[in-house]
Amino acid sequence: MLHVDSIFAATSTAPPISLAAGGVEVPPPFDITRVFTETRLDSWLALGLVLAAGLYLYGVHRLRLRGDRWPVIRTVCFLGPGLGGIAAVTVSGLHAYDTALLSVHMVQHMVLSMISPIFLALGAPVTLALRTLPVGPRKRLLAVVHSRIARIYGFPLVAFAIFVVNPFALYFTDLYRYTLEHAWAHELVHAHFIMTGCVFFWPLLGLDPLPGRWPYPARALLMLLSVPFHTVLGLTIMQSTTLFGGDWYPSLGLAWSDPWNDQVVAGGILWAGGEFVSVTMIAVLVVQWIKQSEREARRVDRELDRQEARDRAAAATAVPASDAVTTAPAGPPATPATAPGTPS
Repeated sequence: MLHVDSIFAATSTAPPISLAAGGVEVPPPFDITRVFTETRLDSWLALGLVLAAGLYLYGVHRLRLRGDRWPVIRTVCFLGPGLGGIAAVTVSGLHAYDTALLSVHMVQHMVLSMISPIFLALGAPVTLALRTLPVGPRKRLLAVVHSRIARIYGFPLVAFAIFVVNPFALYFTDLYRYTLEHAWAHELVHAHFIMTGCVFFWPLLGLDPLPGRWPYPARALLMLLSVPFHTVLGLTIMQSTTLFGGDWYPSLGLAWSDPWNDQVVAGGILWAGGEFVSVTMIAVLVVQWIKQSEREARRVDRELDRQEARDRAAAATAVPASDAVTTAPAGPPATPATAPGTPS
């Protein structure tokens, strides 16, 4: 194995990775080709993505075998922008720059916490699992979904608080510097972003049978309230007079990147991206609200039509007794009986 690695290193045309002070690897200047050439498939997150995609496709296959239909758009959302979006910012070459450029880390933040969770929710994996699992596992899944912990974390206000406080607690404390220095902590932050986004967006979209679901006007209002927080956080990062991560980025000595300019770009990404996603989500919720109102109106109309048909059928079959007497055919008048021997 060492022999193969040494041959590959000797014949590879990729530029060597230099080391900064403290032995930290410094990636080469960033360009779009690095997204493909620096791809890594040996992380636990890559394994989790492959496993999730395999289980989802297996569930769709099980449904088709028994003749049930599963919307193609749900599969596309889950595998494409959902799992694919996570892979694009964690497994691709972007991972080589997420501790060297704050702007790249902020792109990861946006995708992992706001974009991919939306499409994962639109894939309705819980519904798919409930339709394909055997009775025992299905009951256990329902018990988990409706457990007290799930009700607490899935409650919209609690999920909203976690979603809003999470970036402030990360970037304005020493925690962010710690994640830059320890790879396992950095990977854990990625998983935390995904979980936070799912907890917030899953109840809002409402495709899976989750407890504590709010009506659409309340969901849209909650989404609207999240807009100012992204604006404040983005502007604060852009106007900050201190570098996030302390002296981490200057210590890398990147001749092709200025940490101050990169931090301004990172704040702009968070500001603009957060507002775009929030406004888009509000529009999606309004459309869902309108469609639900139309479905409810059609349901009420069908129920009224059925009730009217039942009333007409009852009126046609039920004939009052008084009508039966008046409509009976009249016979000839009765002749009085004559006693024997009485002259007529």
